[in-house]
Amino acid sequence: MTSPLITARELSEIIDDIAVFDLRWSLTDPDHGSHAYREGHIPGAIFVDLDRDLAAEPGEGRHPLPDPGDLSATLGRLGIGRDDDVVVYDDVGGAVAARLWWMLQSIGHQGSVRVLDGGIQAWAERGLPLESGTIEPASTTYPVIDGYRGVVPFDQIGDRPLADVRAPERYSGETEPVDPKAGHIPGAVNYPLAGNLEHGRFRSAESLAERYRDFPDGGIVSCGSGVNACHAALALVVAGRPLPDVYVGSFSDWSRRDLPVATGPEP
Repeated sequence: MTSPLITARELSEIIDDIAVFDLRWSLTDPDHGSHAYREGHIPGAIFVDLDRDLAAEPGEGRHPLPDPGDLSATLGRLGIGRDDDVVVYDDVGGAVAARLWWMLQSIGHQGSVRVLDGGIQAWAERGLPLESGTIEPASTTYPVIDGYRGVVPFDQIGDRPLADVRAPERYSGETEPVDPKAGHIPGAVNYPLAGNLEHGRFRSAESLAERYRDFPDGGIVSCGSGVNACHAALALVVAGRPLPDVYVGSFSDWSRRDLPVATGPEP
């Protein structure tokens, strides 16, 4: 199986033959990504805005999936064709870039999709060049998307195993900076996203397999708003596991409903 990750060295060798996308974003600063992109990005990379391009207006969570027709139009505007090979990156260990990686898996994209391991930092650490300014993509037509696969709404979670990848202090309810309730979905087990990484890069397949040893196939991954959950999905695939289902609404959806919330370090 081809790895869903690519190293900076590997990317540098095929940079002229692949579509590269910059997904830098910050929860606390919506303009962070676009500013950072203009200051310096991997040559040829196109900027993708998480809020504008990869999410609908907040409703069932803070980052619900866009209508399939809207996503088709967005992918075409970004210059992505159905069979194009794609590399995505960010500056937070893939925590945001994994959203586009997962979405393309979910719609059955025909080309390869890989995440730059270590993000733009790994590129810069190798002394590879950056370019400033912006690049306007050459638009194309992406075929009509018939829907998303592997998506679970809140009312279909039932008794299925559920992973919550938020930081321990949010999972336990010690703090909650954005959602209306603090805590976690009852029964959800905490697998903090940071545990997928070591020095900003993904841990080995063997290490990730051990980390998720008790998380069964058929489980669901979740987070705050359906973005970081995709990082757990990526980690599971790196570990050689099947792509898990995602509760895209995640806690931002659950906490806005008249549903129970658990607190403390245990499920």
